[in-house]
Amino acid sequence: MIMTLIGQVLPIVVFVCCYIPVVLYDYHMFQLNSYDMGTQISWLVRNSIRGYVLRHLGFLYYGIKPHQAKKPLVYTNRVKRMLLTNGILVAAGIAGVCFQGSLLFTPLGLFFLSPILVLLSNCINAPLERAINRWYIADARRILQKMPRLLVIGITGSYGKTSTKYFLYRLLSPRYQVLMTPESYNTPMGVVKTIRGQLKPIHEIFICEMGAKKPGEIKEICDIVHPHYGIISSIGPQHLETFKSLDNIIKTKFELARALPEDGLMFLNYENDYIRQTPAGRKTVSYGRTSAGCDYTARNIRVSSAGSSFAITLSSGREQHFETKLLGMHNVENITGAIAVADYLGLDPEDLRLSVRRLESVPHRLELIRRNGITIIDDAFNANVSGTKAALEVLNGFDAFKILITPGMIELGEQEDAYNREFGRAAGRVCDYVILVGARQTRSILAGLRSVQYPEETIYIAEQVEEAFRKIDTIPAKGLPKVVLLENDLPDNY
Repeated sequence: MIMTLIGQVLPIVVFVCCYIPVVLYDYHMFQLNSYDMGTQISWLVRNSIRGYVLRHLGFLYYGIKPHQAKKPLVYTNRVKRMLLTNGILVAAGIAGVCFQGSLLFTPLGLFFLSPILVLLSNCINAPLERAINRWYIADARRILQKMPRLLVIGITGSYGKTSTKYFLYRLLSPRYQVLMTPESYNTPMGVVKTIRGQLKPIHEIFICEMGAKKPGEIKEICDIVHPHYGIISSIGPQHLETFKSLDNIIKTKFELARALPEDGLMFLNYENDYIRQTPAGRKTVSYGRTSAGCDYTARNIRVSSAGSSFAITLSSGREQHFETKLLGMHNVENITGAIAVADYLGLDPEDLRLSVRRLESVPHRLELIRRNGITIIDDAFNANVSGTKAALEVLNGFDAFKILITPGMIELGEQEDAYNREFGRAAGRVCDYVILVGARQTRSILAGLRSVQYPEETIYIAEQVEEAFRKIDTIPAKGLPKVVLLENDLPDNY
C-alpha cells in the first residue's frame, strides 16, 4: 500500500521539481521579449535546438549551476497571474496522468510543452490583462486631466532619445519642476506607471520618452499623454526585425508630430537625412551641427578624449560657448537638441552654459570609467548602426592601445549580417585588438575583420563578457595605456 502510494506520488514530485526551473526560464525569456507573442515565437524558432535540448534543462539555469542573469525575471503581478494560470493547466495535466494514465504531462514532455503552456497562459489571461491595462491607462489620463497646465514633451528616435531626455531634464530643472520617465520606461505601460507613481501637482513639465518596435506604438503613448512639444533625435535601421522596413520606422517616429495639437512644436535633428527630408506637418525648430539653415547649429566643435566644446547662436542672437566632459560628436547633437528646447522655454544662456558643463554621462552610453589603470568606454546599452560608428570615432580619439569588446548588433532583420560585417570592417581600421563575445553571434563581424586583412593574432573569441575582461590583462599593449570600448551587451534571451 505504502509502496504503491510512493510509486504514484514520486513521479509527480520529480515532475514538479523539474518543471519549476523550466517554466521560470520560459517566463524570463517571455518577459525579455516584452510579452509579445510574435517575438517569443520567433525567439523559440531561432533557438529551438538550444532552447529545447540544452536551455530547458532548467537545473543548469536556475538550479545546480549558478547563473547570474543580466536582468533577472521580475515577478510582476502579470507574471504571477500567468504562473497561476500555468499551475492550473499543469494540475489538470497531472489529473489526466492520475486518472487516465496519460504520458502527455510527464517531466520529459514538459521540457517541450513548457513554452507552449507559457504562450497558452498568456492567451487565457489576455482579456484580463487588457482590462487591467485599460484601468491603469484611464487612471493615468485622469491624473493628467487634473493638470491642464502641465507641459508634456515627447521624445522619440531610433537612438539618442534617452540621452536627449536626460540632458533636457538637467537643463530645465534649475528653473522648472520637471519629471522624466526613468531609465528606459518608454513603453505605454512604463509611461503609465511613471504617471501613476511619480507625477505630482507640483510638476510643470513632463518629459516622456517614447519607444517603439512596431508601427502605431508611438501613437499609443501619445494618445495617453497628449504631448504639446516633440523631439525626434534620430531615425535609422533599428528594430528592423519587427518594423520590417525603414519606411515603417520613419512613419512611426513621425506619429509624434501628427499627435501634436495645431499650435504644437516639433524639434527635429536635421543632421539626420531621414528627418530632414520628411514633412512634419507642424511648426518645427531644427537643430544640427553641419546642416545649413538650422535654427540651432553647433559650430566650432572640438571633440577629444577629454570632452567636447562648441558654440551655438541662441534665439536672442547671442552666440554662447559650451563645454562638456561628455564624449563624441553625437553627444554634441543631443545636447544641441536639449539646448534648443531649453532656450525656446526661456532658460538663461549663462544657466544653460553651467548646466551643460555639469552634464554627466548617461549610464552605459559612452560612459567613461577608469578601473585599475584601464580606461573603459561603456557603450553597452544597445548598439545600433549609427551608434557603433560614433563609438569607434570616440575610441579613435584616444592616444592609447585600443581594444574593442562586442557581441555585435541585433534586431536588424535581413540586414543584420551586412551591418555587422561593415562594423567589423570599421573596427579593423580603428582597433589594435578585438574581442568578440559569442562565436555564433559574431561570425559576420569576424568576416568583416578578415576582409580588411585584420591580423588573426589580434582577434579573440570569448563566450562571456566576463571572460573578455579577463583576457584584457593578458594583452601586451606595447607600452601604451589601454582603452577598452564595450560596445553592446546582449540580454539573456540572446
